[in-house]
This record gives sequence, C-alpha cells and structure tokens, in this order.
Amino acid sequence: MKILKRLLKIFFALIGVLALTTIIILWVDSYRTSYLKIKNNKLTSNNSYLITNVNVIPMNKDTVLADKMVYIKEGIIEKIADTIEVNGTEIIDAKKKYLTPGLIDMHVHVWDRYELGLYLSNGVTAVRNLWGMPMHLRIKEDVDNDKILSPTFFTTGPKLTGPEFIGDDNLNLSNPSEAKEKIISYKDRGYDLIKTYYGLDQEIFDAVIEQSGISEIDIVAHPSQKVSFSYHLDPQIKSIEHAEEIVQQPLQFDLDTVKLQPIIDTISLSNHTSYCPTITVFYNIYQMMMNDAILDSEALGYINPLIKEVDSKNQFDRWYNTKQVDSGVVGRIKNQHDFHLNIISKLHKAGIPIICGTDAGIGVTIPGFSIHKELAFYKEAGLSNYEVLKTATVNASQTHSIMNQLGAIEKGKIANLLIVDDNPLTELSSLENPSSVFIKGRILNRETLNSFEEKARNRKNLIASALRYLENLIIER
Repeated sequence: MKILKRLLKIFFALIGVLALTTIIILWVDSYRTSYLKIKNNKLTSNNSYLITNVNVIPMNKDTVLADKMVYIKEGIIEKIADTIEVNGTEIIDAKKKYLTPGLIDMHVHVWDRYELGLYLSNGVTAVRNLWGMPMHLRIKEDVDNDKILSPTFFTTGPKLTGPEFIGDDNLNLSNPSEAKEKIISYKDRGYDLIKTYYGLDQEIFDAVIEQSGISEIDIVAHPSQKVSFSYHLDPQIKSIEHAEEIVQQPLQFDLDTVKLQPIIDTISLSNHTSYCPTITVFYNIYQMMMNDAILDSEALGYINPLIKEVDSKNQFDRWYNTKQVDSGVVGRIKNQHDFHLNIISKLHKAGIPIICGTDAGIGVTIPGFSIHKELAFYKEAGLSNYEVLKTATVNASQTHSIMNQLGAIEKGKIANLLIVDDNPLTELSSLENPSSVFIKGRILNRETLNSFEEKARNRKNLIASALRYLENLIIER
C-alpha cells in the first residue's frame, strides 16, 4: 500500500509538472505576440481620422475618385467628399496616394498569432480560416472585442468528412444525426461557417445541408468525391474551393477544354455560389520540384515551425520522391497549373464570382505574401486589374452576409483600408507594400508593419503550436 501511495504521489507530481510546463510554454508564446495587443497609446487607441489629398478607389465601380477627403469615425467610413470639416479629429495627409479597400484572403489556415501580423503587413485586412480549431475561437473573440490587431477574422468549424478515415485533422461523421449535432454545436460555440470536405456521402451531406439551413450558417465546400460535382451548387453552399478539384473530380485529370465547358455552364446556373481557385498552393508543388533547397529558403522562415517541420517537409519529400521515379510528373503539374488559368478565365467569362484564396499556412504557401502571387495569376488568366482586385474585395465581401460590411470604400463600411503609392488599377504590384494599413480605422504605418514581419521570421514556437494542435485533437474528436 505504501508503494502504491508513493507511486500515486509521483504520478500526480509529474502531471503537475507537465501542466505547469504547458502553461509556461503557452504563456511565453502569448507574451511574444503581445505586440499585437491594442494598448492605450497613440498608435492603436485612435480609430477616427480625416484622410486628405487622397485618390479613392472605391471598388463599388471601376473608377478613381481623385483628390478626395475620407472621414473615418470610430472605425467606420462616415463620409467621402471633396471637402469635409471635422473638429478635433487627427488629419492624415495622403499626399496624392491611393486609398483602396483592404484585401480579403478567403482560404487560409492560421496556426499562430504571428501570422495575423503577416497578413496585415501584406495588406490583408480580413481572412476566412477554413480549418477551425478551439484556438481560432479564442483569436476570433479577441479580434471581435478589439483586444488585438488582426485582420477581421472568420472561421469554419473542423473539416467535416464521411465515415472513412482520411486523417486526424478531419472530423469523421458516421451518420446524419451526428452531422446535425455537430453543426448545432459549432454554431453555438461561435464558429462562423461550416467546412465540408472529402468523403461525405449523399445521406450525410443532405443532413449537413439541411441543418446548416436551419442553423442559418453558410457552408464552404471542398468538393466530396462521394457525390456529383453539381451537388455542391446547393444554395446553402456559398463557395466551392480549389480549381484543381474540377480537374480531379468531374474531369478525372483530362485537361480538355471541350469537356470543361459543360462544367462551367453548370456552375454558372447557380446565382449564389462563388468559386475560390487557390491556384498558388498547387503551383507551389511545381516550385517544390524545381527547387531542391526550397525548405531552406529565406521565405520559409515565415512558415509556422510545426508546419514547416511536418507538413512542408512531408509535401516536399512526397514530390521529390515522385520526381525521382517519374520524370514526367514535373511537366504534368505545370500543365495542370496552366489549365487552372484556363479554368479561371472561363469562370470569369461565365460571370461566376471568383473570390481570392491562397490556402496559405500549409506546404510552402506563406501567410500574407502569397495573396500577391494569387492575384498575379488572375491577371495572367486575363482579368483586368479592376476585376482582379474585385476578387479580394467586393466579390469576397458578398460571399457571406456576415462579411457585407467589408470590401468597398463607401459610407457605413468598416474602415479596413490600404494607402498605396501607385494606382493598383494600372500597377497591381503596388498592393504588395502598402505604406499604411487601416484595420477597423486604426492606422498601422510601414515601420510597424515591417516589425510584424521581423517578429514572425524564424519564430521558435513549435512546441506551443503542437500543444494547441493536441488540444484540438482532444476537444474536437
């Protein structure tokens, strides 16, 4: 009995040490991102400004409103006019620069708070996180309560899959009743959206759609191979993800433009579904096969260290090994990427709303920076600069009713804005380095934005990230 008591004491002591160590690790990681906290100082406490001498790109139409004033009152756009007189409000002279809506990345995977600063530094003022975990609910709460500087934050719940095991990062549903219970739970807990994924058969998918309608929560669909592609055009589904899924599912890897057209025609029959191509993440497969040293590149210093150690390395190894035994794979991946550009062109010509998403946060797709590559691909596909910019502003904001206050510069919209040196309607690359970013009216200058990048570079939070992922496995499984 004495030995048993001693063993129990040792066991509980070890549990206590482990718990204390976990708390310390997570606290240290939280402390290191405290630079994002909204503090009572001049930099972040003020969210009312009068911007003068600015050229406004409103994005509710294809135009430039030259030499205007814009009044931001408590984080909301109050007035746009030639002359505005306001007493007691700080004035910002834009010096003939250009004011645009902030960019919206509609497909990201957020792994830590450092990434929030990376998005802001690249002009991304709203994100749609499509891999929901408990940590994202905490981020969302802090963002909504104005505790931290961050893009406006929307998140799905965990990815919903069918009964077959696809991976420990998915929630496997075994029957329709379980599907309905999970959706009710996700809505009650504060998730904004539902993410459907591979493996959902028609019976379970029907339950997901039905309950999402009852719970008034939109669905974002990564197409399931267990139902027809057209099944994802249900009115409850507001966007379909990945151009590559058109190739992999209805086309069965046949890069045939004649066979593509009926698929585009079917999608165009829906007047409620947007398409999120995410072609940068696929193109990065080609990049991995072309650059054997990509994991050691400076750019990969911005990837979360857990993702870099696990997902980035696994993806690189997969394609490196494939290349060794199949020399033709490099050309096939490049050909499929080129076909994705064709898909985007046809989606656009058919009038299907394209929304910009990068799939940043997995593989070698870097948070924040990758949106500029994605937009450049849309330009390459034949969209005008205005049409490209719409994908990351107006089109994105119209996808879900909860995002309608974003995406344009007009009275009543949230002041998520960028000041850039040149006109992006003629020079798209001007979006890559905004001189100022407004987030809910709070202004961040270039020096501050650069500091966010430096804080995120080569960060040391692998264990903290692993603990948060472990929390997700415990709570959501």
